[in-house]
Amino acid sequence: MSSRTLIGLLLYIVRRLLMLLPTLIGLMLIIFAVIQILPVEKRAMLFIQDVKELGMIPVVIKEYGLDRPVYEQFATWMSQVLRGNFGWSETALGPVLPVITARIPATLEIVLPSAAIILLLGIFLGIISARYQGKPVDHASRTMGNIGWALPAFWFGMVLLSVFYGGLGWFEPFRYGRDVGIFITAPDSPWRWYTGLVTIDALLNGQLWIFVDALRHLVLPVVVLVISNTAVIMKVIRSSTLEMLKGKSIAFGNAKSSTQKVTWKQMLINALFSAFTLLGLLFASMLTTLVIAETVCNFPGIGSLAATAAMRLDVAPAIGLMLLSSFFFAIVYLIVDIGYACVDARIK
Repeated sequence: MSSRTLIGLLLYIVRRLLMLLPTLIGLMLIIFAVIQILPVEKRAMLFIQDVKELGMIPVVIKEYGLDRPVYEQFATWMSQVLRGNFGWSETALGPVLPVITARIPATLEIVLPSAAIILLLGIFLGIISARYQGKPVDHASRTMGNIGWALPAFWFGMVLLSVFYGGLGWFEPFRYGRDVGIFITAPDSPWRWYTGLVTIDALLNGQLWIFVDALRHLVLPVVVLVISNTAVIMKVIRSSTLEMLKGKSIAFGNAKSSTQKVTWKQMLINALFSAFTLLGLLFASMLTTLVIAETVCNFPGIGSLAATAAMRLDVAPAIGLMLLSSFFFAIVYLIVDIGYACVDARIK
């Protein structure tokens, strides 16, 4: 990379970083506008940090200026958010931020393997489908993708749960089995939490039976996420690979020569490049399905927390999750843009 190209890349990264601040402020303004629709008593729940304050709502309203002009309320709310005060959860009976952070490991335990499988399977099916365009394998992979995309995730999850747990008793919902729960919570247990992820911590504690049990409980939510989201990656990879093959066929004069010239390695590199640009879209697609998968499988992650908070009209955790997910996606898209610029010198 030449010094001129490197300087251009650094300037692009600086511009994107500078754009992040107004983006986050804009997101907070939109969320704050939604909050203003709520009654003042509900908005007070966004500032409460202790159970004792629940009986002093008028005092909380006065203390945090919820009866003052809107711009003052926004400044107060934003200062509280930056300090980590997201309010009080009536559902979990505790401050929102610790409640959310306690559930993140459970969600990561589903998301990490699901994302890996979705990317690998989507890339494989997309390349195969494009390479053998119009042939039975192409029709089969596209049909599989369309079925996965069309199936309602909630209905599909309920069917899997009914068949494999209700009928066969194979994949019990929740995060781990009863025996594991007793072992983990026993006062004299040698169990130690290191990462918060049961599968990884089971290996670190040398408890292979807990690792196997945790994997068994992950099967259904991971399958729901994979089936519902693989089609997105597959379709984009197929399209980008077809464009690459079409470009080669134009360059060499016919489709046969393009097939000879384009190697599997080239198609894989092209697919990985396309998949990298889809990371933001993948996480956005998984977020909706995650709420459904965790709720159906009774998995104690942030998805099931969001569903419970919405059903019980618990404002604070719903707003807190909205804030954190917005911040997360802003960071993900920033990383994707910077990474894309690193591999494509045309972006400035």
